[in-house]
Amino acid sequence: MKKIILTIAALLLAGIMVAQVQVVSATKVGNRIDVVVGNQFFTSYHFQPDEKYPFFFPVNGPVSGASTTSMRNGEFPHHSSLFFGCDRVNGGNYWQEGLERGQIVSVGARIVEAKGERVVIEDECIWKRPDAQAPIIDRRKITISSPSPNLYQLDFDIEMEMLMDVTILKTNHSLFSARIDPDLTVKQGGVMINSEGKEGEKGTFGVASSWIDCYGKRKTGIEGITIMQHPSNKWYPSPWFTRDYGFISPTPMYWPENRETTDLRKGEKINLRYRVLVHAGDSKQAGIVQLFEQYKKE
Repeated sequence: MKKIILTIAALLLAGIMVAQVQVVSATKVGNRIDVVVGNQFFTSYHFQPDEKYPFFFPVNGPVSGASTTSMRNGEFPHHSSLFFGCDRVNGGNYWQEGLERGQIVSVGARIVEAKGERVVIEDECIWKRPDAQAPIIDRRKITISSPSPNLYQLDFDIEMEMLMDVTILKTNHSLFSARIDPDLTVKQGGVMINSEGKEGEKGTFGVASSWIDCYGKRKTGIEGITIMQHPSNKWYPSPWFTRDYGFISPTPMYWPENRETTDLRKGEKINLRYRVLVHAGDSKQAGIVQLFEQYKKE
């Protein structure tokens, strides 16, 4: 026992973090679900009926307590933090502002596991617009945990079912996306880096990679947010649509090979998995490479 204690002390003195799983809890408050890690508020899942789509905001860092994502601004009012949607779906727009153009509506957000080493949220969402048949229903399971004090984790398992034949025209507005807080953007001195070690919009735009990490300096130290695509995903590894002002999205519909459309048949189901890591430190300090290797095996 004495040897174990001395070993842990040595690791701490060396600056190496010893994993300590945090207790996570979730509470439903009207049309949102609030998530707390330990005693610190982490995030809210918003599913109001007058929103374009469900989304998470804020997505707070484990050290600063400030969001690693940002909400809408005058230039990009359709960027809502951490979200899932798509434009140009059977003539509808399930991405940009204007509910009449298309809307992803939650019909069953619920907490399945409310407290413990993880919380689990499930939701069912209908893609609809006025005077048109709904083309897609998606069922999403979101598992939130904190493997250590310096790491928060959101796992998204999303099943998209085609309710009719679906045609998605070539679009950069497709599927899982994050609008990054200015503190962490290249434009403000932060770093955007992908799994191949390429940096910034110039190095990552249109490049197929397993993950992208964005991190930057704050008064409390360096924090970042990573999106990972699971290798089991259709279209893996999708090329990324990136912007130095703070936007990342693995976007398969913008680079379809030898075609201008993505065509899906009625009854077809597509399963997509993404992992979001909110971390202290830069990519190396957070161990993003090793964490993706772990995710691949799950």
